[in-house]
Amino acid sequence: MATRAPDIATGRLSPEQYAANFSDIHPPLGRHEALVEADRCYFCYDAPCVKACPTTIDIPLFIRQILTDNPIGSAETILSQNILGGMCARVCPTETLCEEACVREAAEGKPVKIGLLQRYATDTLMDEEGEQPFERAAPTGKRVAVVGGGPAGLAAAHRLAMHGHDVVIYDARQKAGGLNEYGIAAYKVPDDFAQDEVEFILSIGGITVEHGKALGRDVQLADLRSAYDAVFLGMGLAGVNALVLEGETLPGVADAVDYIADLRQAEDLGTLPVGGRVVVIGGGMTAVDVAVQSKRLGAKEVTMVYRRGSDKMGASLYEQELAATSGVVIRTNAKPLRLVVEDGRVAGMVFEETAELDGRLVGTGATFELPADMVFKAIGQTLVPAVLNGSAETIALDGGKIRVDDERRTTLAGVWAGGDCAATGEDLTVAAVADGRIAAESIHRALSAG
Repeated sequence: MATRAPDIATGRLSPEQYAANFSDIHPPLGRHEALVEADRCYFCYDAPCVKACPTTIDIPLFIRQILTDNPIGSAETILSQNILGGMCARVCPTETLCEEACVREAAEGKPVKIGLLQRYATDTLMDEEGEQPFERAAPTGKRVAVVGGGPAGLAAAHRLAMHGHDVVIYDARQKAGGLNEYGIAAYKVPDDFAQDEVEFILSIGGITVEHGKALGRDVQLADLRSAYDAVFLGMGLAGVNALVLEGETLPGVADAVDYIADLRQAEDLGTLPVGGRVVVIGGGMTAVDVAVQSKRLGAKEVTMVYRRGSDKMGASLYEQELAATSGVVIRTNAKPLRLVVEDGRVAGMVFEETAELDGRLVGTGATFELPADMVFKAIGQTLVPAVLNGSAETIALDGGKIRVDDERRTTLAGVWAGGDCAATGEDLTVAAVADGRIAAESIHRALSAG
């Protein structure tokens, strides 16, 4: 490869183009549209969509309430099971959960638009009512520490506050919301909705947020166990998997999660640098988010490279199609072999084509090279076990995450966990909300019995 200057620039597009590229990807339904869509629901007995929802929202009921022109009551049905129902309506992969299970999907290939109906109801409540539909119970005198202000922590805190317990959330960042605020593509959650929802949740009262307080750095688990009646760990995953290649710390290589966070917090998208030729390593939702957003920031070429076939990608088929229709090239069955370095920075990457042999991924020996001004690592995040230290007792891990039982109790007495940091299966916002609610109910039972 001939030596060339890296093509990394800001302000590739006009303000109008940025606004259009990062506008709401799924415009909300109006009242008439919502009524027409709600009328498509069969209101199934033992509805499969409910079974497919990690938070078990009574979907037929909330849709029937929309159909009877009662969106506020519909929202209360949703929020009673999923207090982050507004966000989940925007970011939940409904196409692989409730909508995939919809009877109309099986019969017609066109499911009821459950996600958009959920958004219509929750947005109506937040816009028209603007206040908490749930009341806080009489104070119990019990105090619970929640580590992490993301979906799991917020869901746990809200449910605990409903039961009358006092909650203190310790969050490492300057804004609560976790990945909802820092880690989701901007075109999915425009208009500062993440913070609006945080304020909505906190409005129940009884919840204090301590910002800039990270577990293991500013607060210790042993101290929290001593000072509080219970502890819930919902701090997500702070570590990022490495490529384990020489040169991956050089300029031009970046963590996709960090870049998305910078993008979400940027007041002017024109100030965010993006490469002319971008390569994204990974096949999950984060890989799609950073790839599509790079393209929408003005990158000329964006290529996602995943080591296995498209059927093994963590990103849903819908997300893969979104990437492709946004101009992202997806190359599968290839793994990073080495970085191409010129003048002390990354200039490209060499890949080896792969194949599956008896269920194992193997290299074929065939290689190809992609020029790149920027390379994003989107190959997963990890728990940093060191943050759990500081106690004579230790928490058991399972597959690098915190081991929990069905009630989200850890192996350490008085400590529960949920969300991405816990070994509960799915790394989804809606699954994290379910973890938080389940843990909160378990904590409440334990505190009530104590």
